[in-house]
Amino acid sequence: MVRKIFAMFVCSIALMMFVSTLNGEDSKKITLPNGETVWDLNGEWDALVESYGPDARFGTYSNVFRITQTGSTFSAIRLKDNPPPGSGRAGTPTLQGELDKNGFKHVEQVYSTGSLSPSKGQISEDGNKIVVDNGVRLKVTLTRK
Repeated sequence: MVRKIFAMFVCSIALMMFVSTLNGEDSKKITLPNGETVWDLNGEWDALVESYGPDARFGTYSNVFRITQTGSTFSAIRLKDNPPPGSGRAGTPTLQGELDKNGFKHVEQVYSTGSLSPSKGQISEDGNKIVVDNGVRLKVTLTRK
């Protein structure tokens, strides 16, 4: 009798751990009013910014971005100034776009001048890494804090 109770107790603990693990994965997604599930990007992200091509003079540097999401649309601001010779200041926009069930519906980089650059974005399978590249001059890799 004691063995059966102990076995049921162990099975219950294992089941709770399994269910909590699954629940943790879903916590990075939100369900929209239309029933579609998209990534929840809200929060602070470590950013690695790599300038290339015509902007190679700006180099590679780190920053922190804060993403704010409402439904499927999102925007991000820099939390630190870009290093010289860059002119992007803390609090200014850096990314914007819209999500769908497959990841990004569209994403744009926002330059320090305010101009928009259509880009391609990829979200990792676990939702903890984002890569946005405009294919011409700027690649940003974000890692969830």
